[in-house]
Amino acid sequence: MICLPLHLALFDLAQGFFHNLQTALGMGTAMPWLAAIFVAAASGLLAWVPPQRRRVGAALLLFIGASGCLLVAAAVLTDGFEPDHPAYRWTRFVGQLLLAAALINVAGVMLFDVLLSALRIRPPALVSDLLIAFSYIIVVISLLANVGVNLTGLVATSAVLTAIIGFSLQDTLGNIMGGVAVQLDRSISVGEWIRVGEVEGRVTQIRWRHTSIETRNWDTVLIPNSLLVKSQVTVLGRREGQPTQRRQAIQFHIDYRHSPTQVIDIVEAALRAQAFAGAATEPPPQCIMVDYRDSYATYAVRYWLIDLARNDGADSVVRGVIYGALKRAGISPSIPAQQVFFTEEDSARRERKEERDLAERTAAISAVELFSPLTEAERRELAGRIKTAPFVRGETIMRQGARGDWLYLLVRGGAEVKVIADDGRTSKHVADLRPGDLFGEMGLMIGGERTATVIAKSDSTCYRVDKADFESILASRPEMAEEIARILAVRKTELEAVRENLNEEARKLRLSQTQGDLLHRIRRFFTLEM
Repeated sequence: MICLPLHLALFDLAQGFFHNLQTALGMGTAMPWLAAIFVAAASGLLAWVPPQRRRVGAALLLFIGASGCLLVAAAVLTDGFEPDHPAYRWTRFVGQLLLAAALINVAGVMLFDVLLSALRIRPPALVSDLLIAFSYIIVVISLLANVGVNLTGLVATSAVLTAIIGFSLQDTLGNIMGGVAVQLDRSISVGEWIRVGEVEGRVTQIRWRHTSIETRNWDTVLIPNSLLVKSQVTVLGRREGQPTQRRQAIQFHIDYRHSPTQVIDIVEAALRAQAFAGAATEPPPQCIMVDYRDSYATYAVRYWLIDLARNDGADSVVRGVIYGALKRAGISPSIPAQQVFFTEEDSARRERKEERDLAERTAAISAVELFSPLTEAERRELAGRIKTAPFVRGETIMRQGARGDWLYLLVRGGAEVKVIADDGRTSKHVADLRPGDLFGEMGLMIGGERTATVIAKSDSTCYRVDKADFESILASRPEMAEEIARILAVRKTELEAVRENLNEEARKLRLSQTQGDLLHRIRRFFTLEM
C-alpha cells in the first residue's frame, strides 16, 4: 500500500519533467518526431554523401550537445526554478542554439548535395555558405529576443565593432570580397587549370579567403582571393564552345643541308600516323619552321593536349616520335655549334668543278628546242651565264599578270600551271611540268605580262635565263631571231588550232601571221636591226 503513492509520485515527476522538456524545446509534441527524422536523415547522409561526413558528424555532435542542454534546462525547471531565472533561460538558449545549428547543417547538406545535385544544379559554394550564415543570424536574433536581450543596443554596439574590425581586417575582408566576386561571376570554376604568375595548376577549391590549386609537382598552392582578382589569370585550355585542350609546342633543330619541306613532311607523317595518350587527333599535329640560326634552322611541332595534368609525358612521346622519324630518314638533329670548315682549294679542283657544272647546264640547254638554232659554243656561253633558282613546295615560281623578261628551265622536281578562271577569282589547273620542260619563254623573247601562274609541286630546281644573258648572243647573229620566232609561232599556233578547231588552211595562215608578228616583236624587244 506504501509503494502506490511512491509510484504515483514518480509518475507525476516524470510527467512534469517531460512537460518541462517540451516547454524548453518550444515544439510541443513534435519533438520525438523531429528527433527521429533528424537521426534518420543524418544516418542516410553519412552513408550516401561521403564528402560531407565531417559536416554531418559535427551536426550529430551538436544535436547531442543540444539534447544535453535542454535536458538540464528541463531539470532546472522541474527543480522549482522560475522560467525567468537566468540559469534556465541561458541553458535553454544554448540548447536551442545548438539544436538549430544541427538542423541547419543537415538541411544544407540535404538541399545542396542531394536535392540540387540530383537536379544537376550546382550553385557556387558561396551560395550555400551565405544561406547557412543568414540562417544562423536569424536564429540567433530570434533566440536572443526570447531571452530578453535588448537588440537595439546590440545593433548599435555591433556597428561600432564592425567599423573597428573593418579597419583591422582589411586584407581578410579583401580576400572575402574577392572570393565573392570570383564565385558570382564564375570566371574560374573548380576543375579548371589556371596560371597565376609563375604558378600553374588545377583549381580544387574556391573558399571565402583563398583559392586552392594543385600543381603537377603534387603541391597545393593557396592563392589569396584578393591577389586573384587583381592579377592576370590565364585559364588554360578554355575556348568558348570548344573542348578543353591546349596547344603544346616542341622545338628541335636541323642543319641547312636538309630541305624544310622534307623535314616537315617526315615529321608530320610520323606524328599523324601514331595516336598517343593525352593528345587530340583534331586539329592534327603540325610541323613548322620558326627561325633561322647561325648553323641550323629551328622547327616546332604543335599538337593539342587534352590531359592538361600530363603535359610532360605527352611532350616526351612527341620528342621520341620526332627523333625516330628523322633517324629513319637519315636526318640527325642539330645542336648549337660553330664549325670552321677548311677546304684545300687549288686551281685544278676549281676548274674540274666549274667544268662539271658547265657541262650539266650545256646539256640541259641543248635538249631545249628553243635554243636549237644556237651553236655549241653559243650554248656553252649561255650556260656559263644562267643562274640556278631553287624553289620549295608550294612556292609560286611565276605569277599570272606579273611582268618578266626571263624564262625557267625545270631540271629537278615538278610544277603545275594554273590560269585564272572566267570568274576572275579562282584558278584552273592547266598542265603539269616535269624536268626538261620550259616555261616563260615569251617573257624572255618579247617581254610583257605572264599568261599563267606556275607553282612548285615539290622542292624544285630551275635554270633561269635572263634577257641580258641571251641578248649578246642574239645581237651577234640577228638572223637567228627568225628561227626562234618560227619555233615560238609553231608552239603557239598548235595550241590555238586545238583550242579553236582550225583546219589545215586556217592553221597555216595563222602560223604565218603569228610568226611575222613574233619576229617583229623580238627584233623590237632586243633592238635588232631590221
